[in-house]
Amino acid sequence: MSGRGGRGGASRGRGGGNAGGAAAAGDKKRRESILNLQQYVDTSIRIKFMGGREVTGTLKGFDQLMNLVMDDVVEEYENDARPPRSLGLVVLRGPNIVLISPTDGSAEIENPFGA
Repeated sequence: MSGRGGRGGASRGRGGGNAGGAAAAGDKKRRESILNLQQYVDTSIRIKFMGGREVTGTLKGFDQLMNLVMDDVVEEYENDARPPRSLGLVVLRGPNIVLISPTDGSAEIENPFGA
Protein backbone atom coordinates (compact mmCIF):
# COMPACT_ATOMS: atom_id res chain seq x y z
CA MET A 1 0.00 0.00 0.00
CA SER A 2 1.10 3.51 -0.65
CA GLY A 3 1.52 6.14 2.05
CA ARG A 4 -1.27 8.28 0.58
CA GLY A 5 -4.18 6.87 2.47
CA GLY A 6 -6.87 8.78 4.26
CA ARG A 7 -5.43 7.64 7.59
CA GLY A 8 -3.30 10.07 9.51
CA GLY A 9 -3.98 12.99 7.14
CA ALA A 10 -4.85 15.35 9.96
CA SER A 11 -1.48 14.97 11.64
CA ARG A 12 0.58 15.79 8.56
CA GLY A 13 -1.68 18.23 6.72
CA ARG A 14 -0.46 21.48 5.28
CA GLY A 15 -0.73 24.87 6.90
CA GLY A 16 -2.58 23.79 10.00
CA GLY A 17 -0.33 24.29 13.00
CA ASN A 18 0.05 27.54 14.87
CA ALA A 19 3.43 26.92 16.50
CA GLY A 20 4.38 30.52 17.22
CA GLY A 21 3.14 31.76 13.85
CA ALA A 22 0.46 34.06 15.26
CA ALA A 23 2.86 35.79 17.64
CA ALA A 24 5.44 36.33 14.89
CA ALA A 25 2.84 37.84 12.53
CA GLY A 26 1.57 40.20 15.24
CA ASP A 27 5.06 41.61 15.84
CA LYS A 28 5.49 42.87 12.27
CA LYS A 29 5.83 46.63 12.01
CA ARG A 30 3.44 48.37 9.67
CA ARG A 31 5.27 49.96 6.76
CA GLU A 32 4.74 53.71 6.70
CA SER A 33 4.42 55.88 3.63
CA ILE A 34 7.33 58.11 2.64
CA LEU A 35 5.07 61.16 2.53
CA ASN A 36 2.21 61.74 4.96
CA LEU A 37 -0.70 62.94 2.84
CA GLN A 38 -3.26 62.71 5.66
CA GLN A 39 -3.08 66.48 6.20
CA TYR A 40 -4.17 67.07 2.58
CA VAL A 41 -7.27 64.83 2.58
CA ASP A 42 -10.36 66.82 1.50
CA THR A 43 -8.21 69.72 0.26
CA SER A 44 -7.34 70.77 -3.27
CA ILE A 45 -3.97 69.57 -4.61
CA ARG A 46 -2.11 69.63 -7.92
CA ILE A 47 -0.42 66.51 -9.31
CA LYS A 48 2.20 66.45 -12.08
CA PHE A 49 2.88 63.23 -13.97
CA MET A 50 5.69 61.91 -16.11
CA GLY A 51 4.93 63.03 -19.64
CA GLY A 52 3.76 66.55 -18.77
CA ARG A 53 0.18 65.99 -17.66
CA GLU A 54 -1.16 67.91 -14.70
CA VAL A 55 -4.35 67.43 -12.73
CA THR A 56 -5.98 69.44 -9.98
CA GLY A 57 -8.63 68.09 -7.64
CA THR A 58 -9.68 67.16 -4.13
CA LEU A 59 -7.71 64.38 -2.44
CA LYS A 60 -10.05 61.72 -1.03
CA GLY A 61 -7.64 58.91 -0.15
CA PHE A 62 -4.21 57.35 -0.67
CA ASP A 63 -2.21 54.23 0.08
CA GLN A 64 1.40 53.27 0.88
CA LEU A 65 2.36 53.15 -2.80
CA MET A 66 1.21 56.76 -3.31
CA ASN A 67 -1.83 55.70 -5.35
CA LEU A 68 -4.31 58.54 -4.94
CA VAL A 69 -8.09 58.79 -5.11
CA MET A 70 -9.19 62.28 -6.15
CA ASP A 71 -12.56 63.88 -6.88
CA ASP A 72 -13.53 66.87 -9.05
CA VAL A 73 -10.37 66.35 -11.10
CA VAL A 74 -9.53 68.71 -13.96
CA GLU A 75 -6.74 67.69 -16.35
CA GLU A 76 -4.46 70.36 -17.80
CA TYR A 77 -1.51 70.11 -20.17
CA GLU A 78 1.81 71.77 -19.43
CA ASN A 79 3.01 72.76 -22.92
CA ASP A 80 -0.10 72.34 -25.01
CA ALA A 81 -2.90 74.54 -26.30
CA ARG A 82 -5.57 71.93 -25.49
CA PRO A 83 -8.33 73.15 -23.19
CA PRO A 84 -8.64 71.63 -19.69
CA ARG A 85 -11.07 68.71 -19.33
CA SER A 86 -13.07 67.53 -16.33
CA LEU A 87 -12.48 63.91 -15.27
CA GLY A 88 -14.54 63.67 -12.05
CA LEU A 89 -13.55 60.87 -9.63
CA VAL A 90 -10.26 59.15 -10.54
CA VAL A 91 -7.57 56.82 -9.18
CA LEU A 92 -4.04 58.02 -9.90
CA ARG A 93 -1.18 55.50 -9.94
CA GLY A 94 1.71 56.37 -7.64
CA PRO A 95 4.64 55.30 -9.86
CA ASN A 96 3.67 57.90 -12.49
CA ILE A 97 3.48 60.84 -10.08
CA VAL A 98 6.34 63.34 -10.18
CA LEU A 99 5.05 66.17 -7.98
CA ILE A 100 2.32 66.67 -5.36
CA SER A 101 1.56 70.26 -4.38
CA PRO A 102 -1.24 71.98 -2.44
CA THR A 103 -3.03 74.48 -4.69
CA ASP A 104 -3.77 77.08 -2.02
CA GLY A 105 -0.58 76.88 0.05
CA SER A 106 2.19 77.27 -2.47
CA ALA A 107 3.92 80.49 -3.40
CA GLU A 108 6.95 81.33 -5.51
CA ILE A 109 10.00 82.34 -3.50
CA GLU A 110 13.31 83.88 -4.47
CA ASN A 111 16.03 81.37 -5.34
CA PRO A 112 18.44 81.35 -2.36
CA PHE A 113 21.23 79.95 -4.56
CA GLY A 114 20.90 82.56 -7.32
CA ALA A 115 23.53 85.23 -7.85
